Amino acid sequence: MKRMFLYLLILGFSSTTAWAATLELVMPAVFADHMVLQRGQNVPVWGTANAGAQVVVKFAGQEKSVVADTEGNWRVDLDAMEASAQSRVMIVAVSLKDQTAERSIMDVLVGEVWFAGGQSNMYRPFRMLTHPAVDPSYEPVAEYLRQEELKANDPLLRQFRAGKIMSPLEEQTVGRGQWSKAVVGPVHNFCATAYFFGRELRRELKIPVAMISCNLGGTRIESWIAPQAYAGNEILKKEYDNQNAAYKKQLAEWDDDKQSAEHPSLNKNLYGTLYNGMVHPLIPYAVKGAIWYQGESNSGHYPEQYGLRLTALIDGWRDAWEQETFYFYWCQLANYKKTNDEPVGDEDTWALVQDGQRYALKLPDTGMAVLNDIGEARDVHPKNKVDAGKRLSLWALKHAYGKELVFSGPLYKQAKLDAGKVIIMFDHAGSGLMVGHKHLMNPTVEVNEPLKRFQICGADRQWKWAQAKIVGKDSVSVWHDDIQHPAEVRYAWSSNPEGANLYNKEGLPASLFKTGQLTD
Repeated sequence: MKRMFLYLLILGFSSTTAWAATLELVMPAVFADHMVLQRGQNVPVWGTANAGAQVVVKFAGQEKSVVADTEGNWRVDLDAMEASAQSRVMIVAVSLKDQTAERSIMDVLVGEVWFAGGQSNMYRPFRMLTHPAVDPSYEPVAEYLRQEELKANDPLLRQFRAGKIMSPLEEQTVGRGQWSKAVVGPVHNFCATAYFFGRELRRELKIPVAMISCNLGGTRIESWIAPQAYAGNEILKKEYDNQNAAYKKQLAEWDDDKQSAEHPSLNKNLYGTLYNGMVHPLIPYAVKGAIWYQGESNSGHYPEQYGLRLTALIDGWRDAWEQETFYFYWCQLANYKKTNDEPVGDEDTWALVQDGQRYALKLPDTGMAVLNDIGEARDVHPKNKVDAGKRLSLWALKHAYGKELVFSGPLYKQAKLDAGKVIIMFDHAGSGLMVGHKHLMNPTVEVNEPLKRFQICGADRQWKWAQAKIVGKDSVSVWHDDIQHPAEVRYAWSSNPEGANLYNKEGLPASLFKTGQLTD
């Protein structure tokens, strides 16, 4: 495997001899000034050096040493530390025979570290969200973001933004990127969803919080899945093997004279290419978990299999990090495009992706922020990243940090037939179900209106809008006068289910769902 070497220069390093300039010390780009280390768990520090060189890492009163192996690889694990906003220095020293050199990493904090992955709606920084709204009715949200950017002043909320690297065949080890603070100026490039997630954690935990933003617009989930994760599923393995074979054949037939456009490795949707190029250099940097906002690009690429692919991604990342616990929370796709006047079936690929995201909740230590009430019909990049980040943070605050709060909107649990009606029961009803209305970033309010966006069909599979009524703290009755024997019920099954209004009393919206075939 190719390895990038960074030779230490005398400038910026101390050494006992001028020959120290020949010593090698390479560390991933994430180990840099202003970094934040994860509290409460062992913290890996790693890199490459000369084979047989001794490497010593000093931080916060700890000193760990190791000898680089025959390939030059080395790693030490710092013992678990308490959170600290004190700006401290990490020193990494390398020595071989009579040569010594060291590197100082400045302004290092200890707190909570989260990985933020996905495509454009996670990537979207303030600088791309503060321009005028496509639909003027969302301009108040844009103005809120402008003001937030102008007044940002939290140096204990930080971001590492990973640089774009595509690597279809090789796992990269160094990566690119830099750390910055959530203050006026640098916050311009903060991923907004990650920022608002981190802001909530800062408010509740009152310790340093860091977001490792590793994301890229216009990307499918397949490019972020670890190559080894494809092996665990026959469908995915076949796709991966076929694509790899085609890519290698393309490389073998490459002719610069005939094909002078882009090099084929610049395809950001090759399976595994962004995992290899952008995620792998960050492993095993200690994190609490990950947040994820992606799926838009998969609405036209195996949308019915999105749940399968999301579970493969989560399992693959967890296997690679090898942490005892790795929380993983994601955004369900927000409402988008023109709303439908008539009920739809499986032809709505946006809804299929959303349902696959719901499916992945079967994995432990996972959660989903429902966004079907804060999207924009005319903009695939909705402005309201405030509620997106906050709803993700509720899952983290409850499960990762033990806060007592309602963290999810209603999620379909089960259904039963009752004299021509379908009784739907929900998990996460909170203090009870309600009909609600959400306007921009304002809190959801209870309204005296009928439930909307329930659809029902009989054995003929002809979908009709259903009547629905809340009949208990966690249950809804659904029916249609012309359907005596219901076969299935769906809710909010649309790319833009305008008017969907089932919430819990804590103001969190219900996810779309389908009951599947109903039986007596």
